[in-house]
Amino acid sequence: MARYTGPRWKLSRRLGISLSGTGKELKRPYPPGQHGPGQRRKLSEYGIRLMEKQKLRHMYGLTERQFRRTFERAQKMPGATGENFMILLESRLDNLVYRLGFARTRPAARQLVTHGHVTVNGKKVDIPSYQVKPGDVIGLREKSRNLQVVKEALENRAYLPDYLSFDENKMEGTYLRYPERSELPQEINEKLIVEFYSR
Repeated sequence: MARYTGPRWKLSRRLGISLSGTGKELKRPYPPGQHGPGQRRKLSEYGIRLMEKQKLRHMYGLTERQFRRTFERAQKMPGATGENFMILLESRLDNLVYRLGFARTRPAARQLVTHGHVTVNGKKVDIPSYQVKPGDVIGLREKSRNLQVVKEALENRAYLPDYLSFDENKMEGTYLRYPERSELPQEINEKLIVEFYSR
């Protein structure tokens, strides 16, 4: 199944979360469409779990196959599967480029990576799903540091998570440690996703 390229605002309203991180999509807090405002659909147990899975999948912009493979990898790790799963998603290169403020959205961060603007430990990496490890340094190539979109994104960065550090002079960020569950998206109930895949 191909990556979703349709209207993200409609998807945000359908799922009830802001996929862009700005919250602008949720000015109308009901699903899109002619019957949106009055919808009182009662979801089944399966529907609730599916909705939670779709929220997280679209938040990180993964295909179903990528998402499932990441989940299977989390299952093999010691500890809570749901928490491991979210840490693996958060450790993706495109997500950390977004968290560092090099891009305003995750799709924009993915584009920066695939176009070869991003380096990890001084080497160019153009794979958005690349798993960054604690201690790795994420930066921009010399010729990419003056990109207007990057400058604007850094100026508008709202906050920097505690598990990242950023050097303004070198325009480099360091992944200090794996994030704790309290630092990850609170609107996601990962236990429902584990139940969805365990059915």
